[in-house]
Parts: sequence; structure tokens; C-alpha cells
Amino acid sequence: MPLPVVGNIIQLSGGNIVTSLLKLKDTYGEVFIIYLGSRPVVVITGYKAVKDVLVDRGDDFLGRGDMFIFDAVYKNHGVGLTTDVKRWKELRRFSVMTMRDFGMGKRKIEDHIQNEAQCLVEELKKTKEECFNPRELMNKVSSNIIHSIMFGTRHDYNDKELIRVLHCIQESFFITSSAWGQLFEMFPRIMYFLPGKHQKVISDIEELQHYVMGKVEMNRKTLDPDNPRDYVDAFLMKMEKDKNDPKSEFNLSNLVTSTLQIFFAGVETTSTTLTYALLILMKYPEVLAKICEEIEHNIGQDRSPKVQDRNQMPYTDAVIHEIHRFIDLLPMGVPRKTTRNMEFRGYFLPKDTNIYVFLSSVLKDPSYFPYSNEFDPHNFLDKNGKFKKNDAFLPFSAGKKNCLGEGLVRMDIFIFIVTILQKFQLKSEFPQEDLDVTPVVSGFGNISKPFKMSFISR
Repeated sequence: MPLPVVGNIIQLSGGNIVTSLLKLKDTYGEVFIIYLGSRPVVVITGYKAVKDVLVDRGDDFLGRGDMFIFDAVYKNHGVGLTTDVKRWKELRRFSVMTMRDFGMGKRKIEDHIQNEAQCLVEELKKTKEECFNPRELMNKVSSNIIHSIMFGTRHDYNDKELIRVLHCIQESFFITSSAWGQLFEMFPRIMYFLPGKHQKVISDIEELQHYVMGKVEMNRKTLDPDNPRDYVDAFLMKMEKDKNDPKSEFNLSNLVTSTLQIFFAGVETTSTTLTYALLILMKYPEVLAKICEEIEHNIGQDRSPKVQDRNQMPYTDAVIHEIHRFIDLLPMGVPRKTTRNMEFRGYFLPKDTNIYVFLSSVLKDPSYFPYSNEFDPHNFLDKNGKFKKNDAFLPFSAGKKNCLGEGLVRMDIFIFIVTILQKFQLKSEFPQEDLDVTPVVSGFGNISKPFKMSFISR
């Protein structure tokens, strides 16, 4: 039973809503309701029920759920977090087509990733094998790939503007995933006016919007309609084409917000995964050694890894899948809403009901992953050591609202990890047994504890 005003805050206390929801799942089953303050949210757990929501009955759950801390700035604009289904459909269709036009999923972007990986190698050599926290560097590497699609350029790693932008992204994602972010979702009308770290999320995103607006203005002044350079150019051209349509979703607000949301997600998804992957590989040296053997056998030390190499590297492929599963980057996915009144699993769900599609309950389901609570690549290997697909592998969600850049992220992670291990040995600041791979915060996202390491040239 929820308490008046504060809802289920007692059951969700401690700032770790993910662990709390896993415990509630064990008690109440695959569908249950929680109250975030006075707001009811239905939680869907387990592979079969989650697949129903995301795929089999996807249109019934196509609405975007409330995320008050982001909407305080985004104001319901943009492709990523708008609750307007029509707006989402138009912006999503445009974004998918445009990002493909500028190389996502094609050889062109693979060349960009390979080149960026070599820039990373040179940057790691400059560290002269000293210990440092790799997070900032992983941010820079991942940002340059998505930056080239959205804005047509890359940044130098020492660019002060880039460093500030990446700090805002990392800080806002961290706070949103912490207890501060959870309190904002429970009591948005109160928290909006109270001091606290959650206010940094709002100021950081406003600063990021200002950065994107500056890029848009630069593109507007130099736009050549016969030679569009990037996502922003394509959006500006679509705005011009639709300028006499008062109902068009292609306006300045949606341009700035869509660009920021895609850029933010592209940076944070890849950089957090890469950073967490380095920690995990040092924690499990026997896994690391097997990957290095596979790299040596299939690629060697000289040529750059290619995406197609993955087909001849089943163990490496399994490890990368297991990294995605184990770190469980967005445990609750991104909230959904029902688009009509409906029956689901014996319950009546009114239109506009907020839904948490609890991806963590799928990725940690022992019915589909035999080693569900530990890191083990055998979750994706058959008895002959061949890569084994798993239907419950849903770290990027599924269906019509799956991650817009899933293919790009998976390409990034494979090429960057293989390139790093091809050129360097990983050395932790502390003994392997002292490394802690549990997240420092677990809420909207899972983020690894800070750590230091060195990269030893092979």
C-alpha cells in the first residue's frame, strides 16, 4: 500500500530503485504497480511480458512515459523523450533515414571508427603507462563518432569546449541515475524549486542546448542545399521545405532537442560501456587472456580490426554481449505510456498509464541466462564454443522504440575494445581481487565506480 503523498518511498528507499524493484518482482510477479509520490507506475518484468510490451503489442505501449527531470528543459520536444506519438513518429523516421545517409551502419562510419581508434591508441601512448581514470578519454573517443554524424566534424581531445560538453553529459547522467534523480521523479513539482544536485541536471542540459544551438547557427550560415554535411544540415533543409506547414514537426525546437538527445545518448551509451568494459576485463584476467589469443589468431598486431572480424571471433563476441548484459546500462529502459485503455495480463490499464519496462529483470533472468548474476561469457556460448544468440538479450530495448543508434554502439564497442587489447596490456591500480564491478549508482542508468589503470604497450 502506498502512503499518502510519498507513495512507495519506503519500499524504494536507499537510492537503488533497481534492487528494490527486483525484490518487489520476486514478491508480486511479472506485473505490479508502484507509486512514485502520488504517481502510479506499472512495472513490467520478465522476458515474456516485456516482449509483449515492446514487440507483440508494441503499438499499445508506444507512448513515451514521463521523465520530469529531462522534460523540465526539453519541454516535450525532440525525438527521444517526447510524449507526443505523432511527433515521435515523424522525427524518428527522419532521424533513422538521415543517420543512415551519413554513414550509420555503413562502411563509411566503420572507417571513421577505425581512424578514431588509432587516434585513441596515440593518445594512450602519451600517458607513458601512468595510472589514470580512463572515463574522460572514453568520453572523448565516443563523442567524436556521433559528433561526425550530427555536426560533420570531430574535436581534438584537448578541445576545451568538448571537455566542458562531455562533463555536462556525464554529470547530468550520473545525477539523474542517483537518488537525486529518483526524488525528482517522485516529487517533481516540489523538487523543481528546491536546491540540490538535481538542479545541476537542469543547468547542464540548458548549457548543452546552448552548445547545440551554436552549432545549428554555424550550419545555417554555411548551408549548401546541394551538399548537406550532417544531421543538422538535413534537418535545416527539411525545415525550409515545410516552412509553410503550420503543423510540421520540423522546427527549431525539435531540431535542437533531437540533435542533443541523439548526441547525448550516443556519447553516454558508448563511453559508459567502454569504461565499464575495461574494469570488467581487468577483474577477469582469464577472460581477457582468451580475447587476446583470439585477436592474435584472427587479426594480429598490425591491421585495424573490422566489424566482419566478429564472425571469426565467437569468444570476443560473447564477451562483448556479456558486458552489455552484465552492466545493464539502462535497467528500467526508458519509460513508456499506454496509448489506449486495455487489458494486460489480467489487469486493466487505462490510456496514458506510465510503464516501466524493467529490462534488468530480463537480462538477469536465470531462465534465459544460466549465469545470470555473475559475469560469464558462457551465457552466449554453446557447448562447442560457438557464439549462441539469446532472445532475452535486450539491453537496447526492442520493437519500434528500440535504441536509435544500437548498430553504431555495437560497432563502436567491438572496434574500440579490440584495438585497445591489440595494442596494450591492461594494468589496474589495485590487485584484481580488490576490483569492484558493482555500480556506484543504479537508477536510470548503471555507472561503474571510479577506478584508475594504466595501458602498457605490447
